Amino acid sequence: MSFPVGGPVGPYPYEETADVRSGPDLHPALLGLLPYLGVWRGRGKGGYPTIDDFDYAQEIRFSHDGRPFLYYESRAWRIDPDGQPIAPAAREVGWWRPQPDDSIEVLLSHPTGVMELYLGRIDGTKIEIVTDAVLRTATAKEVASGHRLYGIVDGALMYAYDMGAMGKSLHPHLSARLERVAG
Repeated sequence: MSFPVGGPVGPYPYEETADVRSGPDLHPALLGLLPYLGVWRGRGKGGYPTIDDFDYAQEIRFSHDGRPFLYYESRAWRIDPDGQPIAPAAREVGWWRPQPDDSIEVLLSHPTGVMELYLGRIDGTKIEIVTDAVLRTATAKEVASGHRLYGIVDGALMYAYDMGAMGKSLHPHLSARLERVAG
């Protein structure tokens, strides 16, 4: 096997954008997800039968590069009752792939060793997805299933996430309200 030779190259020329007013044209397949495009920040509540309840802050970014999927990134951090940061929390990245029949495929990967494939439906500004498959590394905590509901309500991104993990069936785990800060 041989490797190509040559000089340096410039930066990646196809950066994603979370703003429909700049960057590449939005692919027509993404029109149903247009209300989600942008950067969102807000607060949420979390809990589970195996952990104490907690407050968190979160930033979610939906961006595109002109192809028929959205890039998704979520970063969360634990906060105290006054909203001050305590520590980093969950992260996930993935792709939201709308289909012509208003179904959607969502692929998510977590640094904790979990990968999830969700299938669901787009119904106006509401998206409901459930896991079709969950893969885990040998060192990941046991996560077996998930159910997520997203919606744009009064201009805010609202969501709820039920999780099946640690030998428990689906239970409420996270819910948040995020406001658009860019896009």
